[in-house]
Amino acid sequence: MSKQNDLSRCLVALEQDATLIAVVEMGQASWLVAGIVPGLDRYPLKKLGPDRDALLQLLHRWRDEATKAGHAIARVAVAYEAGRDGFWLALWLRSKSIEAHVIHPSSVPVSREHRRAKTDRLDTELLKRAFLGWLRGEPKHCSMAAIPTLEDEDARRPGRERQVLVEERTRIINRLKANLARPGIRGFRPNLARAPSQLEALRTPEGVTIPMNTLAEMRRDLDRLRFVKQQIKEIEKTRVERLAKAPDERRHVAARALTRVVGVGVETADMLVQEVFSREIRDRRALARYAGLTGAPDESGQRRRERGLAKAGNARVRRGMIELAWGHLTHQKGSPLSAWYRMRTADARGGTRKTMIVALARKLLIILWRLATTGEAPEGLQLRPAA
Repeated sequence: MSKQNDLSRCLVALEQDATLIAVVEMGQASWLVAGIVPGLDRYPLKKLGPDRDALLQLLHRWRDEATKAGHAIARVAVAYEAGRDGFWLALWLRSKSIEAHVIHPSSVPVSREHRRAKTDRLDTELLKRAFLGWLRGEPKHCSMAAIPTLEDEDARRPGRERQVLVEERTRIINRLKANLARPGIRGFRPNLARAPSQLEALRTPEGVTIPMNTLAEMRRDLDRLRFVKQQIKEIEKTRVERLAKAPDERRHVAARALTRVVGVGVETADMLVQEVFSREIRDRRALARYAGLTGAPDESGQRRRERGLAKAGNARVRRGMIELAWGHLTHQKGSPLSAWYRMRTADARGGTRKTMIVALARKLLIILWRLATTGEAPEGLQLRPAA
């Protein structure tokens, strides 16, 4: 029985004599296109510039060659690895009635030789072999990425931009503190609104003022910090306005449901909804794998060991859930999950706590997923009153 939303293999039967198969090795300067064309004894290989129209013309030419060889092409399937160019090419090819897929690069098996030849031509051979097996419906050849719409991609931008700005804010603050630590000044808080006016009053342990060049650099850093903080506030304000403007929109309903859980804020709720809960997740195991909260066992013969998290999923969701799990122990001390964690970590060993916090994050993610998608009330968790 096939699984719902199974991207590890194709669910459509492959008629190889009527299917034109092509893979694209994409680069910034050129594309290398390799094909399997019915009726041709050779496997064509063509180097193109990064031009979508040239790619489409090439596919049509190969289709005409197959038709002349007596094979009517009913299906054109194209695949390329996920990378810098994202999903725009797949969306464009689909608009031209061509079946397009995006391959997870880490799912393509490669040789385990210590030193192996690697060229674009050899890479296209690997992609062709993996893509052909996927089209035949054979599992474990490769896995496809779910192709989001432009609207889905755009909805994720505010949260990701805010994350970049928060990291930049932290870098600026750390740089300011480091500049003051060199002359021996401590206790200065750059994130306060009155910080610029306090620079002139700072003194080294010898009673000397901050050197001129260092002071000018710190003023510029404080200007950058003020600008970054302003942009963060604008993003947060726009998010709140968007939630209030369309309260019945599906994702906004899910975000409001998550914010009712004590310990879950608007930022975390929006991140979870946009990054993971808006996707078609098959089951709780697939959810945990997507979040990168599953283990990576290493078993061979008598050897049995765990190499930690697989980290194969969405890093934003993984980091956010681990932070949320630590916060859950503070804000939801009486919940069943907190009691379960305390029971499992009674020996107080640091390694046990780190392992079990990941397990707690996984359980909490599943509970929040069910709350956001089905409205199932989490048992034992404190909820804020409905707005």
